[in-house]
Amino acid sequence: MGKSCKVVVCGQASVGKTSILEQLLYGNHVVGSEMIETQEDIYVGSIETDWGVREQVRFYDTRGLRDGSELPRHCFSCTDGYVLVYSTDSRESFQRVELLKKEIDKSKDKKEVTIVVLGNKCDLQEQRRVDPDVAQHWAKSEKVKLWEVSVADRRSLLEPFCLPGQQDDPAPEQVCLPSQPQEQGQWLLGWLKSYHSFFTLPTLFQLLEL
Repeated sequence: MGKSCKVVVCGQASVGKTSILEQLLYGNHVVGSEMIETQEDIYVGSIETDWGVREQVRFYDTRGLRDGSELPRHCFSCTDGYVLVYSTDSRESFQRVELLKKEIDKSKDKKEVTIVVLGNKCDLQEQRRVDPDVAQHWAKSEKVKLWEVSVADRRSLLEPFCLPGQQDDPAPEQVCLPSQPQEQGQWLLGWLKSYHSFFTLPTLFQLLEL
């Protein structure tokens, strides 16, 4: 086993952080099902390159933030990347992501980290409160990637975890999803190297459920 990678998933309470992880990794989330408030969970997987080298990745699913609460300090320690989540039907949750980005910038010292922003519940168009153009303008100014996603559409969750590689990288293969992820237990899922990359190997990675 190679190096271990720490990815912190954070955002306001009830934006769908846990649902995103469970749907992405296992494909077993039932939309509309009752969710128990997360205290803090860790999802562990291993990434296997085409060269047969494994890298461990730990997704830290943090407790949803409420008024006056801050991200725990240990979330800034030895962290390789962040996934900031807001809900497109909540302007307040987007403002929380803006604050989190500032907090991360102050706490990361000189270490370069990858930051990905997800606007969840984009399928709820009638309840939308966050203008997508405004969100993308902010993301561009902050030099982060932002995607609008829906837990109801598992494929929408893949692209944020398949960042395009550098120009000298080989073209990535097509990302394939198993029809029954829990039974097959593995699928191609790449978080390719970019300027701020979790990994140093230029290829499409395979995420294997441990």
